[in-house]
Amino acid sequence: MEISYHKEPSSHLGRDMEFKRYGYAGRPVVVFPTSQGRFYQFEDSGAVAALGEFIDTGRIQLWTLDGIDSETFFDKGGSLDARIERHEAYFRYISEEALPQLLRVSEKSNSRRKLKPLFAGCSMGAFHASNFVFRQPDLVSGVIALSGVYSTRDFFGEALDGQIFFNSPLDYLPGLTDRKALTRLKALRLIFCCGQGRWEERMLEDTHALEQILRDKKIPAWVDYWGGDVDHDWPWWHKQLVYFMGRWLDDDLQNRVA
Repeated sequence: MEISYHKEPSSHLGRDMEFKRYGYAGRPVVVFPTSQGRFYQFEDSGAVAALGEFIDTGRIQLWTLDGIDSETFFDKGGSLDARIERHEAYFRYISEEALPQLLRVSEKSNSRRKLKPLFAGCSMGAFHASNFVFRQPDLVSGVIALSGVYSTRDFFGEALDGQIFFNSPLDYLPGLTDRKALTRLKALRLIFCCGQGRWEERMLEDTHALEQILRDKKIPAWVDYWGGDVDHDWPWWHKQLVYFMGRWLDDDLQNRVA
């Protein structure tokens, strides 16, 4: 497997940010870590190996990004304003620094074909991936979100002031009326999955709520619930990643989505 490590300065965050790339060609897949995880977590957890066949055959290039959750959603000592401002800086880092760089590499390695990235993540990574896709649908091709929460209440309580609101999908999606954004969201391939086993209670609640909002907005999505033995843990996420990635890529091949 072709693997490269990168460490680049971020003007938005004022420090270096690290990430890794796996694979030589294929649809770019951008992965966020779980709560307070780092860019190497996806590999250390075995998830890269689980997706190895897709990577080694050139169907996907995997980009595992670093997170800054300890400075934002999990910084219990900071003010709400400072924490959400720091997250917005991270959001700009993703959209204006990391994403353009990985797309340049992707285009070069895919014979100059421009492919929009698929975003993915488990647990907190699912929150970040889906929040980015909902806010920036023009920049992406879809999402695979596993065992995610989709509101900010576990991190900011009932506060929805300022930018907190615009990072809480269960709160901002019901009021989304922009026709262009809705049209683009309806064209994406959106996959959400949650188990019904141990430690999935909160994620299950938010996934049901998100499913209802998407249905009300007539935004097509595959929302799947796995059984009562399916826990909030990596062994199940490995199985789900392989299952949903395979079906996403099969659909990609048939439809040749940009």
